[in-house]
Amino acid sequence: MRPEDLIDIEQIKQLKARYFRFMDAKRWDAWADVFTEDCHLQVENGPGVPQTDVAGRDAIVAYVSHVLEGVITTHHGHMPEIEITGPDSARGIWAMYDYLTGPVSLKGYGHYHETYRRDADGRWRIASLDLRRIRVDAPESW
Repeated sequence: MRPEDLIDIEQIKQLKARYFRFMDAKRWDAWADVFTEDCHLQVENGPGVPQTDVAGRDAIVAYVSHVLEGVITTHHGHMPEIEITGPDSARGIWAMYDYLTGPVSLKGYGHYHETYRRDADGRWRIASLDLRRIRVDAPESW
């Protein structure tokens, strides 16, 4: 690993921190800025629940902001495993926990599998996000 890789890894960690903070604060314009324009989102919510599959930054923001309307969210990302795969590319896996209350209520546990790309301004952005929940607790089990 090169010393520059450590700087890139830290920038990606801060990118993911903004992802969680802006989503929980419902700052959708700022949240959009963490993604590449051609980003791809997949979410596996567990057995028997349809998978979410959305392509494009604008479509992702529209979809997630609609689903989370009126929902109080708390997202945590832990234990990142980030690998620099090229001068402007990386991939990572993050353990996650999310707690949602409102019209949609759940506690979810799983992993984000992501790719990142550095843009022309030198800023890292999320290029693909695949959230795989391995456990979902519904309100009746709390």
